[in-house]
Amino acid sequence: MTTILAIHAHPDDIETLGAGTLAVLAAKGHAIRIVTVTAGDCGSNDTEPAQTAAIRKAEAATAAALIGADYRCGEVPDLCVFNDDPCRRRVTEMIRWAAPDIVLTASPVDYHPDHEAVSVLVRDACFAASVPNYRTGEAKVLTGIPHLYFMDPIGGRDREGVKVVPDFGVDVAAHFVTKQAMLAAHKSQDSWVSKQHDISDHQASMEAWTRRRGRDFGVPLAEGFRQYRHHPYPRTALLQELLGEALVAPPVA
Repeated sequence: MTTILAIHAHPDDIETLGAGTLAVLAAKGHAIRIVTVTAGDCGSNDTEPAQTAAIRKAEAATAAALIGADYRCGEVPDLCVFNDDPCRRRVTEMIRWAAPDIVLTASPVDYHPDHEAVSVLVRDACFAASVPNYRTGEAKVLTGIPHLYFMDPIGGRDREGVKVVPDFGVDVAAHFVTKQAMLAAHKSQDSWVSKQHDISDHQASMEAWTRRRGRDFGVPLAEGFRQYRHHPYPRTALLQELLGEALVAPPVA
């Protein structure tokens, strides 16, 4: 059994970009852990930050439970994620808690500053998690650097609208109902994404993107990933091997 950690900025980010892949891996018997660095406490028009955080963490735990995953929150305030030592130590502790073989995280380029900051923090924390003298909390120091993969950015583009091309895709059609159910757990976000993002139907938007990425790979529904292989991170294709028949080739021209 392999342990996979999915770590992103806010509750519902992972459900939008990687829940289908997590469902594939969970169905194969692997251990899944989910972390959000923030509780998304700014993501409401109707409730104060503390109440919003409590609601969204409960929603994230409900979504995680649908695939038998453990959920934790890093408790960094929303829109306060920065590439600094306190945030790095917090993220490193979360990675040590999860003790993963594989980490899936945010794209280095995306529309949201928390997403981009989380990507850098997770990259660096994967390295720091195996450094004994970098002390963070109660979790044990890792014995090595986990395999690291980046999810797609929202909409598959950077801040300037340039397409971000994944290394490979995951055919999530067989588990798309689970992905839908995981996103549906985030009921509080329906009104928020309508107001803040001008998206009237959260579910339909997620499905449209998953189908769009699927067309890139010649399958009905897909999620895209890039592997970080720079020294001294692992270069072997561990996630790709675990995916088996769900792995799809690089995007078609």
